Amino acid sequence: MKSVFADRQFNFLVATNVLVVALAVVFAGDTFLSLYNFQSMSAQVPELALLALGVMLAMIAGNGGIDLSGIALANLAGVGSYLLMRDWVSIDEVPLAFSWLFALIALLIGLAGGMLNGALIAFAGLTPIIATLGTQLFFTGLAVAFTNGSAITLGYIEPLDNFGNTPVLGLPMCFTLFVAIAVLIGVVLRYTPFGFKLYLMGSNAKAARYAGIPQRRILLLTYTVCGVLASVAGIIIAARTSSVKWDYGSSYVLIAILIVVMAGVRPDGGYGRTVCVVLSATALQMLSSLFNFLDISNFFRDCAWGLLLIVFLATSRVDLRAFISPRR
Repeated sequence: MKSVFADRQFNFLVATNVLVVALAVVFAGDTFLSLYNFQSMSAQVPELALLALGVMLAMIAGNGGIDLSGIALANLAGVGSYLLMRDWVSIDEVPLAFSWLFALIALLIGLAGGMLNGALIAFAGLTPIIATLGTQLFFTGLAVAFTNGSAITLGYIEPLDNFGNTPVLGLPMCFTLFVAIAVLIGVVLRYTPFGFKLYLMGSNAKAARYAGIPQRRILLLTYTVCGVLASVAGIIIAARTSSVKWDYGSSYVLIAILIVVMAGVRPDGGYGRTVCVVLSATALQMLSSLFNFLDISNFFRDCAWGLLLIVFLATSRVDLRAFISPRR
């Protein structure tokens, strides 16, 4: 327990969550603390936080690693899965089978998209930011072509809607799934050889190469996992909104990066904690909910996220102790 609270970034994020709740109570009143509001916020956290976990894994891998294609792949997974399934399985007659097959096809699309990113970076040698920017445009273009640029309404599909919106024991099922995925990623990074190799590769690529770590295989696996996480986010988006759309969450790339940077993940690789990403995502979600209570424009919200990202990126490069500590 002591080692957990010895992490300054963890302490900062816990304090940030407490501060946001306190400000919300002051400005929005007790309504913010209602069970319904917390259930609503917890249903909205997973889609963004899953994309942020993908960005975290890419950053830990080093070499300027980042995944800009997450939300585009999430949208493509939802669009592609629905268009493939609607003529095969009747939504009205077997909604449960449709929901499970919809999720399966979406996962396969995410798997394929993640493997494409990984192959471009690991084997073609492309810079991650360029590769994922290109695939972001590719995935978006496919979704636009499949839908003619229009949103597709799924209608009410009870099992899918329950997964996205119905609480079980006080928590939405999609949030419970997200927590399970976050715990699994945290355990893998901390206690498995894959996690050790990923951290070493991100912190010192030359040492990892001399140690015989298969860097291409690790990169391929890392970005494949990022793609699967994006597809899970796409399933949750479809379940929550009962629709799929090529341009859903246009600002999610910026917010996912902001979540990761706030969590203390090093942009140059080698360090990142899952628990900090979760705390960062919850803090931003509560702040976004507070903006809704205060009826603040979405345009100002995007401006605030961009400003926060600049501030955190700038301060991560500055050692304030050099200015605070007295000179000897």
